[in-house]
Amino acid sequence: MTLHSTSAAHTRAIGEALAAQLKAGDVLLLDGGLGAGKSELTRGIARGLGVGGYVTSPTFTILQAYDEGRLPLYHFDWYRLADAGELYEAGLDEYLHLDGVAVVEWPQRAIEALPERYLRITLTPRGETQREIELTAVGGFRELAWDALGERSNLG
Repeated sequence: MTLHSTSAAHTRAIGEALAAQLKAGDVLLLDGGLGAGKSELTRGIARGLGVGGYVTSPTFTILQAYDEGRLPLYHFDWYRLADAGELYEAGLDEYLHLDGVAVVEWPQRAIEALPERYLRITLTPRGETQREIELTAVGGFRELAWDALGERSNLG
């Protein structure tokens, strides 16, 4: 499914609508260059899960965990990783298999650590504020109500 966002607020609304369908153990991989909207989408997912406060990108900490809300949120940013070995050494790979939702920015930095089942979300800028957001279920990731997701996020 491909969604179209018209602003940062709209990208957050898409994330919030997606969060309503997420379950414990879900892993979401966010692909897109710098400034593509990965952190904005994650802020919407966090809000949809009931995380209060501002959600920052864990660029320097690799993982930011939020325990409040309907499900825990494990927000990864693997941009600064050299390889999956760094995740394994720190024991951070275990968060991909817990009872929360794991959102991974820059997943290509540690492909070996990725589970077989995930939702790949590719964000592509289509102008200064517009984004194309493509969602692809991989490895048997369950079917989501794509139509409902498009309708609930149509706020832009």
